[in-house]
Amino acid sequence: MSSRWYPIYQKGNPQLRIFLPNFWMKLVRSKEPLPPNVVEFHVPLAMTNHDIKNYLEKIYNVTVKHVESTLENGKLKRSYGKVGFITKEEDYRRAIVTLPKTESFTFPDICPKEKQEESEKERKEMKEQQANALKKFTDRNSNNPGIPNWFRI
Repeated sequence: MSSRWYPIYQKGNPQLRIFLPNFWMKLVRSKEPLPPNVVEFHVPLAMTNHDIKNYLEKIYNVTVKHVESTLENGKLKRSYGKVGFITKEEDYRRAIVTLPKTESFTFPDICPKEKQEESEKERKEMKEQQANALKKFTDRNSNNPGIPNWFRI
């Protein structure tokens, strides 16, 4: 059952209900290399292998050959401050989905090397401009050595 409230359908009105799944699936890169027809997901604890298979087949029209899942504990993190609280991330289920041999999945290359080089070049230019602005700011008061830079009329 869904925990969402939908407007009541009345005869003559258009259908306003949209049925969304109550589960989420997060596609992640695996820590160890996997074959091209194997994909890893993080899913909620309540989801079973059968739910995972149905979710992929019904919503995304992906044929699933096999699903294997394990429970994973969330990481413990310490916040460094006066008190030093320890917090724990949520637990999740790690699902490894095997597709047929004819299908394969590869992560898209979102940031190609050319764009990375361009952004690195832009960062260097920005640092140079900031350094020039700082030098100009400190040099404008060089004729008054005893007065701070921020104290100008």
